[in-house]
Amino acid sequence: MGTAVTSPLGSLGPFLPALVSSRQPHNLSTSFSLAPPLGTARRRSSCRMPVLIAVCCGGDSAALAPAAVSPSDGGALEASEIKGKSKKWQWQGQYAISYFVSDSDPSAAPPGSKPPLLLVHGFGASVPHWRRNISTLAQNYTVYAVDLLGFGASDKPAGFRYTMETWAQLILDFLEDVVKRPTVLVGNSVGSLACVIAASESRKNLVRGLVLLNCAGGMNNKAIVDDWRIKLLSPLLWFIDFLLKQRGIASAIFERVKEKDNLREILLSVYGNKESVDDELVQIIKEPADDDGALDAFVSIVTGPPGPNPVQLMPSISLPVLVLWGNQDPFTPIDGPVGKYFSTLPSKLSNVSLVLLEGVGHCPHDDRPDLVHEKLLPWLDSLPAS
Repeated sequence: MGTAVTSPLGSLGPFLPALVSSRQPHNLSTSFSLAPPLGTARRRSSCRMPVLIAVCCGGDSAALAPAAVSPSDGGALEASEIKGKSKKWQWQGQYAISYFVSDSDPSAAPPGSKPPLLLVHGFGASVPHWRRNISTLAQNYTVYAVDLLGFGASDKPAGFRYTMETWAQLILDFLEDVVKRPTVLVGNSVGSLACVIAASESRKNLVRGLVLLNCAGGMNNKAIVDDWRIKLLSPLLWFIDFLLKQRGIASAIFERVKEKDNLREILLSVYGNKESVDDELVQIIKEPADDDGALDAFVSIVTGPPGPNPVQLMPSISLPVLVLWGNQDPFTPIDGPVGKYFSTLPSKLSNVSLVLLEGVGHCPHDDRPDLVHEKLLPWLDSLPAS
């Protein structure tokens, strides 16, 4: 069968990975890669290396997935409805942060009620990426969802230096200022990692539990420091960082990446259920990318420090943790460095549970919400009331 190609930029979620010189067929796993393969999977594939990137095509992996099924979303909210009901919170007295809450008066929750949930998106996504989950979860829980600084309808300050620690602090401050109750954090990709950092740093019992959906290993590819292939390509990676810091080059790359056709190809390559990749999803990713400050966020995140590694953080977390992992994720594959680490945790840490989701990609909550809810709801129900 051979080794397959995975992208070390998987931590960036569904937005970054494609500046393609030619259109790739849908049955190829195509990703924007700044480094060589980091994992193993099903088929050996060829790689082409343009000036700035390698476009790696992972065999016919889509053919190995179960037949596509319609996402059973249990009454998905439209993105426009989510945006219309969203609110603003002033963070640190200067940044407007957009968020959604399912209850009109969440402060009225009686003592002993179920803990609220805070949904935290991945790179390039935003609150509407939880469109297929909010209604189902809100039947029994108060659901919050937040746009991290630099994404969605939140501020994108010019020249801001984004870090994982900044997003983790935003989450903790949001819990303290807005939610004001111990909360279960639910994150995808870099949103998961931000939740892990927040939980490891919380000293005020703000976090009640963690749900990690295909957790990232860092903010960018620099997170994988123990792989000889990364070390071998380090000079090239730093050169690419240098190029991206040239405004004209970075702008050209960013404009190409956020074209609707490119975004659709990216999403098709990372979703197991292709029917979940609809026009609304493409627009959810594209619309915030047209905002002022979005280019600065793109460059800062790709070229910035990777941030804390979950391998160092998870042993310090004693909270209940549910890890849900799509087994067809080409970005953070279960047999890659980060996936392998999380797959061993249940045997080492009694507070951690892991469930592999068959035929699911990098964004399980939107890819196959029915499977996510099937595992998530019983786990949430098992948590003691707050």
